[in-house]
Amino acid sequence: MKSYTNHTDQQLTEMLRTGDRVAYTEIYNRYKRSLYLFAFKRLNEKEEVWDIVHEVFLSLWSNFESLNIEFTLSTYLHSAVRNKVANLIAHKQVSARYLDSLSSFLSTEPDHTDHLVRYRELEVQIEKEIQALPEKMRQVFELSRKSDYSRMKIAEELGLSEETVKSHMHQALKRLKVKLGPLFNLLFIF
Repeated sequence: MKSYTNHTDQQLTEMLRTGDRVAYTEIYNRYKRSLYLFAFKRLNEKEEVWDIVHEVFLSLWSNFESLNIEFTLSTYLHSAVRNKVANLIAHKQVSARYLDSLSSFLSTEPDHTDHLVRYRELEVQIEKEIQALPEKMRQVFELSRKSDYSRMKIAEELGLSEETVKSHMHQALKRLKVKLGPLFNLLFIF
């Protein structure tokens, strides 16, 4: 395999636009650590940070033909990570407000029996859809969401690579979102 370590970012970007995988690998190796540290300072959550960094690089590769870098590659990548971090923080804030609102509503609501029955029905429906997932995908999902295992621990437990675990989680969430529709968001509340 060719080594591109002596190439400039601009040269690597031009090679990437032609679909050069080695150039992409060099860009990844050159920037993964600095992007990780950049995002970690803002989130302080290893797995979320790696997810963001990998999403940025996946997007870079997926869109290599239409790549439009106005300044430097470094600026482009750091801006992409900063935007994803900002979106994640905003999403967390909205989720927190929603959970607070729901919690407040439930604590003031006098008819707890009715809510308990609805809650149990939702639990059954959600569990039914989880059980309908393919075996490995279901195992990965359950270890992640019910046992709160990290991606690394799931990979060790099931004898899979971390990328396979990530892929299974992504596909499981995608399928559940389609199957459960509006109930999907409740999956993370209950």
